[in-house]
Amino acid sequence: MTSTVQPPHRFSVWAPHARERVDVVVDSTVHTMARDPDRTGWWLADLPAVRPDARYGFRLDGEETLLPDPRSRRQPDGPDGASQLVDHRAFRWTDHDWPGRPLPGAVLYELHVGTFTPGRTFDAAAERLPHLLELGVTHVELMPVCPFPGRHGWGYDGVAPWAVHEPYGGPEGLKRFVDTAHALGIGVVLDVVHNHLGPSGNYLPRFGPYFTDRHHTPWGAAINLDDHGSDEVRAYFLGSALAWLRDYHLDGLRLDAVHALADMRAKPFLEELAESVDRLAARIGRPLFLIAESDLNDPRTITSRESGGLGLAGQWSDDFHHALHAAFTGESGSYYGDFAVAPLAAVAKTLTEGFFHNGTWSTVRGRHHGRPLDPARTPLHRLLGYTQTHDQIGNRAQGDRLSAALSPAQLAGAAALVAVSPFTPMLFMGEEWGASTPWQYFTDHQDPALAQAVREGRRREFATAPDVEVPDPQDPATVERSTLRWDEREREPHASLLEWHRLLLRLRREHASGPAEVVFDEDERWITVRRGRLQAALNLAPQPRKVPAAPGHPLAAYPEPPARAEDSLLLPPHGVALLLTA
Repeated sequence: MTSTVQPPHRFSVWAPHARERVDVVVDSTVHTMARDPDRTGWWLADLPAVRPDARYGFRLDGEETLLPDPRSRRQPDGPDGASQLVDHRAFRWTDHDWPGRPLPGAVLYELHVGTFTPGRTFDAAAERLPHLLELGVTHVELMPVCPFPGRHGWGYDGVAPWAVHEPYGGPEGLKRFVDTAHALGIGVVLDVVHNHLGPSGNYLPRFGPYFTDRHHTPWGAAINLDDHGSDEVRAYFLGSALAWLRDYHLDGLRLDAVHALADMRAKPFLEELAESVDRLAARIGRPLFLIAESDLNDPRTITSRESGGLGLAGQWSDDFHHALHAAFTGESGSYYGDFAVAPLAAVAKTLTEGFFHNGTWSTVRGRHHGRPLDPARTPLHRLLGYTQTHDQIGNRAQGDRLSAALSPAQLAGAAALVAVSPFTPMLFMGEEWGASTPWQYFTDHQDPALAQAVREGRRREFATAPDVEVPDPQDPATVERSTLRWDEREREPHASLLEWHRLLLRLRREHASGPAEVVFDEDERWITVRRGRLQAALNLAPQPRKVPAAPGHPLAAYPEPPARAEDSLLLPPHGVALLLTA
């Protein structure tokens, strides 16, 4: 007869702020915890016969408030509810032969689970993975999935950085998504936030010095990475990162706004994290990688540790985005100002040198910014190139995509520059068919005061544009407007744009290699980019232009094939052509 007796379960929590007592409440039963004799600030309780899905929480110093576990693996009732045990060994994975996919050679696709499909779940998103496979995507990059208030949100107000947002499908839903992606040969990257936690449901300060007033960030007190008690805080976020990769079989992590990680210790947190991820990769026998979002333009972030860098595999390239955006839209406000002075020169500089600001004067910052990147030490594939991201769309007042301002031919030209670039390409969901849906800022805060503060803050942010109507983040219609309409793919011009993106990614894979060779004329507004045998020739002007082009075989053009002279192409207004050169 098989025994059903569960082995003892150890509950533990780092709570140095507790003065005298910590209780763990398991399925409504209170148990007093003991101080860990070996680890300062830790409390322990070994309990027999605990259900594998038991709900629990902690009470500090006799207070009645039940606090969720800082290391909670599941919050079935949201950030403010009790935690629930999760047995990660119980899931039946089918990806045992998954070899992993490294970042070099990748094509990423940024995806928000809550607006990717009307179903708004991992399972609904998984049904669309064959579309991404046919497109040529190698990795899905999921926006943050940690618990946050309500049902709808971007995810950057998340708390409980070891748990999964329940309305998306919880831990099991994320595992099913990853397992399905791996079966198709697609890797999965998760966006994680280590620089702050959301304003609602963040109970970490009750337990210990997770934050410090030694540094301040746009979100208030900084995560404590270098002050008293920071060893445990660093271990907390390191453990969270490794848990995503280990327990959910993820292939990489995107690290949000690492420039906001205030850290004065001799060994930076990012370096320690990169080392830990590399060790885990060696142990499990498949590649794992980290991608940073950084505003520092410091190549050391993505330079190997052997060459004196931090050792991250890649980072988003906002300089390339800003240059492209200025070149195609003509916008010159805010941070586009530096790029709009000579936009094609800015595009050319980023394509060949990586950073636009590499020690140059930045008008918006009022100082010099950045540091030169040496492609010999830091290959340019470590920069991610894109025309759109959740940030660059959603942080506009109305969340308008490029498709709201550019013609299909202009969208095709911008996509061609990304495809022929030396960077790792990334698409934002729906970009491949020129989606007409905006992607706006939306929240679902349950606290009325916080909800109103968010509304007012969003309006203040765009107060200098009084003629622009700012959508109410709390209005359910805002998330509805931001949800992709998949039926668009079957109609023009969306169907042609989708086929164009498929072709671009295939041609890049087959013919583009090595550094970029760029020629441009700022006044005539044309540019050509060649990598390996693949050359893209673009006319950004509203009139026809004669554009120099190397001898070669025409592969594709948008919106129509150009006339060919001996050493040039006559491109139509906003036309783009791809050539296979000798």
